[in-house]
Amino acid sequence: MVLTVREAVEGCFDARKAELKRDGEAGRWMSPLSVHILPKLGKLPVEELDQHLIKETLDGIWHKKPEAAEKALNRLSLTLKHAAALGLDVDLQATMKARALMGKQRRTTEHIPSMPYEDAPAFYQRLKAMEGVSPVALRFLMLTLGRTSEVRLATFDEIAADIWLLTAERRKVGPDFRIPLSTEALRLVKDRRRASSNAYLFPAYKGQPLSDAAMAKVMKNAGLEARPHGFRATFRTWAEEQTDAAFELKEACLGHVVDTGVVGAYQRSDRLVKRRALMTTWAEFLTKS
Repeated sequence: MVLTVREAVEGCFDARKAELKRDGEAGRWMSPLSVHILPKLGKLPVEELDQHLIKETLDGIWHKKPEAAEKALNRLSLTLKHAAALGLDVDLQATMKARALMGKQRRTTEHIPSMPYEDAPAFYQRLKAMEGVSPVALRFLMLTLGRTSEVRLATFDEIAADIWLLTAERRKVGPDFRIPLSTEALRLVKDRRRASSNAYLFPAYKGQPLSDAAMAKVMKNAGLEARPHGFRATFRTWAEEQTDAAFELKEACLGHVVDTGVVGAYQRSDRLVKRRALMTTWAEFLTKS
């Protein structure tokens, strides 16, 4: 049996779908391979894959895009194990050897650009004057502190009364998470119910959810370096400098797990009441004229 690298990757992905969120439909597992591996090595028989070919393929991004390169290498290793399980004569140490040839990565921490909290209210007012679904989605993101994927895939059936419930499979990490909705956020949801007959709060063309880049494009077109995800940092800085909220509460508003170990075993509240109060204050700050 001759199996190409692409076929081996697709087989490995199919075998792992059950352990990926939403069966991997978001494409995150495949993305590093689709972008960096398959265009160059996809047609090659997987049994011919060696450390030299892998090094040649990843050399250009090993230091420039270390996280993407690392993910591609790790998933290629899983692919080789999958091919070996099929009985193919592959080199299971090829990725390890390639890593040795490429050397230690130069890693620098790059934070997602965020907006100074002093500028957030004026930008929120600018969004209210813009047409289209994307600016509305971005307002909802600012109010709820949700991640881009959480907001663009938000559905009406996730919202009950003044709570937006994000299930574990919809989140990046962690268990189900209740997000309290401020009066402004509820007003926005009400407007969306009138405007959309779709299951999604923010449907795009032909009822499909917004693309990954839709909200970022709004900010880019406005001449900003900041990006949607950066509003989580904007809120966190505002809360640190403008409120007396406890550390655990500020982190809980972002959905971060702060109660671990013995504390986590006994402290089982999600701080909903306190989060509602702080996020109401945040919404009032954003909407002040």
